[in-house]
Amino acid sequence: MRVMGLDVGSKTVGIAISDALGWTAQGIETIKIDESAGQFGMSRIQELVTEYAVTSFVVGYPKNMNNSVGPRGEASIRFAEMLKEAFGLPVTLWDERLTTMAAERMLIEADVSRKKRKTVIDKMAAVMILQGYLDSKNR
Repeated sequence: MRVMGLDVGSKTVGIAISDALGWTAQGIETIKIDESAGQFGMSRIQELVTEYAVTSFVVGYPKNMNNSVGPRGEASIRFAEMLKEAFGLPVTLWDERLTTMAAERMLIEADVSRKKRKTVIDKMAAVMILQGYLDSKNR
């Protein structure tokens, strides 16, 4: 059982994969996307689904602090629907409020340069989203 975690942004999608037992999340990569051109990285996601034998997805669902859903949350819902349609696998939306901020804080504390942080922040957020989901399932 391998789960793919995705942190969907307007320009990139961070990707994480669980281990075979579903206990830990590892960052894989960040895919560049172009929402306005309708390019969402599905071909690369397909390659990763095949390579890692993914059985389900967890998509970060950025709700507002008052629990309302804004434009980024709506974009995540649309992305989750595209995944379901493209792969026919279960997709879970996972509340990811403050995940990117927490990932940024961790990278700053680890003294990662600003340039390097920019390249790994979405992948790190995907790890945090997926790990939160895995932890909730393994309790």
